[in-house]
Formats: sequence, structure tokens, C-alpha cells
Amino acid sequence: MKKLNELMQEINLLTTKIETEYPELYLYLDETPLVICDTEEKAICLKDLEKYLDTLKGQLEHHIETHKNQSNASS
Repeated sequence: MKKLNELMQEINLLTTKIETEYPELYLYLDETPLVICDTEEKAICLKDLEKYLDTLKGQLEHHIETHKNQSNASS
């Protein structure tokens, strides 16, 4: 399992990439539900950050796949 700093850095890099290269997708990141931790102490859970990172990656992959044909059509 990755450490907290590694996960946070990877999430930061991915969101920065989405913001700069796919601004149309970045608008929807605020709509992505994220519960940092679902425990009594409400601490940041590594498992939840990993799920969030996977969600970001999945959203980006889906966006690229579904918009690939649109960018080819406009070329």
C-alpha cells in the first residue's frame, strides 16, 4: 500500500494534469463525491485516497475515450 504522501502527490499531479490538459473535465471534479474516511475518528484513510485516485484515473480515461472521436472529427 502506498504511503499518504505518495498518494497525495499522485492525486495532486493528476488533478493538475486534468486542470491544464482537460479543463472541460476539471469542471466536474467538484461533483465527484469524496468522503475522506468513513471511520469514527474521521482521519484520512489510505484506502479511501486510493479509491479517490482510482476514480480520478477512471474519469480521465473515460473522458479521453469518449472524446477521442470528437477531436478526430474536428481535425
